[in-house]
Amino acid sequence: MARIAGVDLPKEKRIDVALTYIYGVGHTRARKILEQAEVDSGQKTKDLADPEVVRIRDIIEKSFKVEGDLRREVAQNIKRLMDLGCYRGLRHRKGLPVRGQRTHTNSRTRKGPRTKIASRKK
Repeated sequence: MARIAGVDLPKEKRIDVALTYIYGVGHTRARKILEQAEVDSGQKTKDLADPEVVRIRDIIEKSFKVEGDLRREVAQNIKRLMDLGCYRGLRHRKGLPVRGQRTHTNSRTRKGPRTKIASRKK
């Protein structure tokens, strides 16, 4: 089983797809990593030899910020915006969409489930 950056990669998937399970590695970056490591992207994770896994691990550790370091950096950036009190920071603090989306009807993901309004009796 290949373990890279603290993540167990799925055995039955192709290595280019399996690398995307690492936080901070998408399809494009996975292809670049495999190209640098000279590994066939169509190969399954379970079929990788140990030297290939080591090459991939070294490239990721040297070249990219992934997993815990990246999560920490993103959290610090959001906290900085909130501390500054800028518009984006206020939107983060209130749990509303940050990038200009409408909130009258949509944005249920950020706002959470609808709250029922108590009905009045006459």
